Amino acid sequence: MKTILVTGGAGFIGSGFVRGVIARGTARVVNLDKLTYAGNLDSLEPVLGSPDHVFVEGDITDRAVVDRVLAEHRPEAIVHFAAESHVDRSIDRPADFVTTNVLGTFQMLDAARAYWSKLAGPPRDAFRFLHVSTDEVYGSLGPQGLFSESSPYDPSSPYSASKAAADHFARAYHRTFGLPVLVTNCSNNYGPYQFPEKLIPLMILNAVAGKPLPVYGDGANVRDWLFVEDHCRALECVLAGGRPGETYNIGGNCERTNLEVVRQICRAVDELRPGLPHAPCDSLITFVRDRPGHDRRYAIDSTRIRTTLGWRPEHDFESGLRETVRWYLENPRWIERVLTGKYRLERLGLGR
Repeated sequence: MKTILVTGGAGFIGSGFVRGVIARGTARVVNLDKLTYAGNLDSLEPVLGSPDHVFVEGDITDRAVVDRVLAEHRPEAIVHFAAESHVDRSIDRPADFVTTNVLGTFQMLDAARAYWSKLAGPPRDAFRFLHVSTDEVYGSLGPQGLFSESSPYDPSSPYSASKAAADHFARAYHRTFGLPVLVTNCSNNYGPYQFPEKLIPLMILNAVAGKPLPVYGDGANVRDWLFVEDHCRALECVLAGGRPGETYNIGGNCERTNLEVVRQICRAVDELRPGLPHAPCDSLITFVRDRPGHDRRYAIDSTRIRTTLGWRPEHDFESGLRETVRWYLENPRWIERVLTGKYRLERLGLGR
């Protein structure tokens, strides 16, 4: 069976990818994760006992660890998720994002190049390095238009700047060394198992608890929402059929303002958890000072992956969000365990 090395496979999107690959029986997965605050073995519970899943606790910035994993497990592909990903945290602690997202990606690419250069014949031809990135590298859109694979980079936050640098390193390793790199840039993901510092799970948990629902600025910032399982299927498509050196934008074609998202969450919580003393939950919405460098709008043109690889999202936002709200309501044990660290649903990214 094909072996894939997945970095960051205990995180939100990474764990979704690992669970999907194992469930479909398409590959054996070696999962390298540092288990930071957002990396959680509970998110891998369905596959922890699988003989096709090997977990290795380690840091992608540690070259000796990466080299050892490559030498021991001999993967046919690397899917690189491992990253610091929360914009607000990048405002408070930008150095962490440079270390993991830039230096860590460099170490992965350089280790992969050394490993790949020693392969020969079909294994060398088949090897792929899939670098998973974000639409935030493109900066802010106006009221019209979509980000395409040729859109210029214009990052606004330390997070997006660190991912932009990582993207450039990935492409440079393809152009300079011939490493068979694939790059994907996705829109905002949502779904089960997402750490509750992000908008959707934070609002679900606050709504249930009767806490304020903080909406940045006027709430009119627009994001294109992508259900995590749809994203993971897209990554499998790119890994199987993508052309080395190409970039593939992955979006859900579900543009919503932040305020629309919060109000829809409130309606779902009111319906799925009737009788809350503070209902209706939209009475908890509170407008707060905007985040520094907050991009106004993102939207993805997914034409390339749709036409060349045949991928389509299966979830519309309404069904995906309802499934997400239901999951958080039904999984208090997972929530309790991920919140045993330092994060306590407090406001981050105030730049102090």
